[in-house]
Amino acid sequence: MAIEIGQMSQSVDWEVDMPQRELTEQEVTRFSEDGVIKVDQAVESDWIPKLLAVAEQQLKKPSKWVNDVNSGASEDRLFTDRYLWRSNDVIHQFIRESGCARLAAQAMNSQSSRFYFDHLLIKKVKTKAPTPWHQDAPYWPFAGKQIASIWLALTPVTVAGSSLEFIRGSHRDEVYYLPAVFGGAENTSGQWANTQQGVPVPDIEAERDKYDIVGFDLEPGDALIFSAWMLHGAPGNQSATQDRIALSTRWLGDDVLWDPREGVDPSVNPEHVAVQPGAPVHDNAFFPELYRA
Repeated sequence: MAIEIGQMSQSVDWEVDMPQRELTEQEVTRFSEDGVIKVDQAVESDWIPKLLAVAEQQLKKPSKWVNDVNSGASEDRLFTDRYLWRSNDVIHQFIRESGCARLAAQAMNSQSSRFYFDHLLIKKVKTKAPTPWHQDAPYWPFAGKQIASIWLALTPVTVAGSSLEFIRGSHRDEVYYLPAVFGGAENTSGQWANTQQGVPVPDIEAERDKYDIVGFDLEPGDALIFSAWMLHGAPGNQSATQDRIALSTRWLGDDVLWDPREGVDPSVNPEHVAVQPGAPVHDNAFFPELYRA
């Protein structure tokens, strides 16, 4: 059931039965205070082999949104692919039925959650390149605080194996950091981010002791839910035996407005979005509402 953008009407009924994981009151409070929580076994275990099969498929035949550093290599390879929900049946089903939509809404203290995009993230063994410290929000065409990601581990991962690290509480700093192009000048498809203005991200690695840095080890099925305003990054994958494979899904809450400013993600054409800049993102073709309390 491949779905092309624009085919879904504004009246699509996205209501599905999602009896899975619920966040506790303590987890919701921790998310508000810290900006990130680890959720053990966030989704049903039978999703993991299905999503790993998608990852293997994309490595062999990526989409047009791929970023593949050292393509084809069995090690020291950084591979990402996005927007698979538009054409991949498994990803489309996952975002609707896994329960992630509800988890995102609960974490954000939002009555609803709309889906933005999926992001497959693979670091093969012995991948030296770190993921630089950054915020997600400056890359995306939205204004608002209720924007979050659910980073789902599909393989076991440690911080040394390129799990994520965060500066605790940085989502409350009210600083808009200049987005960096991952991979630098070699990433020709990402140079759109260079047209923005903002505060440069400080050299966090050079002064780690100055920051309240927290990192997480995860097992397959565990997830990190974090605010798009969090400063976060990841080291390279130092493991010689374990690839790091994760699927991150991005979610929009009640206060989010459409803001297609210069230098943000070009994969959604503003001319095709049904809402005007500054309006709530009520467009089910691009940002389907998958949960409402």
